[in-house]
Amino acid sequence: MPKVILISQTPLPYSKIGSWTTLYKNYLESNHKIDYVICNKPQLPLESVKYRFVINSFKDKLIKKWTKNPYYGYLKALDEIIKPDEKYIIQIIDNYGIVKLLIEFLEKKGKRNQCYIQFFYHGFAPFYENFRGQWFFQSIDEMILLTNDSYLEHKKYYTVLPTRFSVLHNGIDTSKFHPVSIVEKELLKKDKDLLGKKIFVWCSQDRPKKGLHIILDAWKRLYEARQDIVLWVIGSEHKYVTDGVEYLGQIPNDELPKYYQTADCYLFPTLCHEGFGMSLIEALHCGNYCIASAIGGVPEVLQYGKLGKLIEKPNFVSEWEKAILEFLNNGDNLSVLVPDDLYTTVKWNKGMNLIIDNATKNIS
Repeated sequence: MPKVILISQTPLPYSKIGSWTTLYKNYLESNHKIDYVICNKPQLPLESVKYRFVINSFKDKLIKKWTKNPYYGYLKALDEIIKPDEKYIIQIIDNYGIVKLLIEFLEKKGKRNQCYIQFFYHGFAPFYENFRGQWFFQSIDEMILLTNDSYLEHKKYYTVLPTRFSVLHNGIDTSKFHPVSIVEKELLKKDKDLLGKKIFVWCSQDRPKKGLHIILDAWKRLYEARQDIVLWVIGSEHKYVTDGVEYLGQIPNDELPKYYQTADCYLFPTLCHEGFGMSLIEALHCGNYCIASAIGGVPEVLQYGKLGKLIEKPNFVSEWEKAILEFLNNGDNLSVLVPDDLYTTVKWNKGMNLIIDNATKNIS
């Protein structure tokens, strides 16, 4: 059986908030199939994992600078693991920069044929231009994407696409992110002194591509006629004075469920090609009606409108104003039934194990 090695630029588990790092933490704490993790030392290493920590000694820093190889420490750790008579599955997450250096390292050591390289891409659109990307897809053995639509984008864009592809949807912990009863929701609203209000949520980093400014423009127009609404902005500090808007700042992931469970509608006005959207499915599983941009992987996540409202022209403020008004006027008729096993960590863990099992068959 080949050994599985995960090379991560981020310490695992990660002490801060992160989408894919949370998925891997849950996976590594369950029935996982990863034999080694190469990363910087985390604050609390997992007992279920064999680590090779990246050493950043003065000598290593000098070698890294002299060789102009920013991944020297990772390759040094990998060299300590790989044996002449064994095969390996090497997983890389969103780290394009290491691929060329990794291939050169394996070829120099005469070990390239022993290794099956899986590249996990958490974006959506192709990241290399057409002909420049051919070397990348010739170098890796498999690329794992978040959605089928992302694969179709790659297939349409690249003239030559000589590698295997798989899709692994993101998943969340539905023991934490789940709906509450109408009575519980009313009690949660009462606790926040918002009984009788419709609560909307936006949750992200406040960067222009996340679309908060679009929502705030729509909100000003809406609030003139409707004072029975509140917008919770999570992840952004108070920068703008807007009636009916509460800025809640950074909230730890473990505390997010109660905010989603209190709320009625989740707004996802992304203006970039999102790979998937973890907060979107967290809110969805907590019983929120979701209004989201029809960009990137979002339509597939919301099953092309079956699980929420897709905004085809998300840069138009009026489109958001219209969609929010539609929810306010017809919210009771817009509820959706979300399958309990849709986009869960349990399915993600099983999917990861299946991807490793298939890679094992390919390299054996």
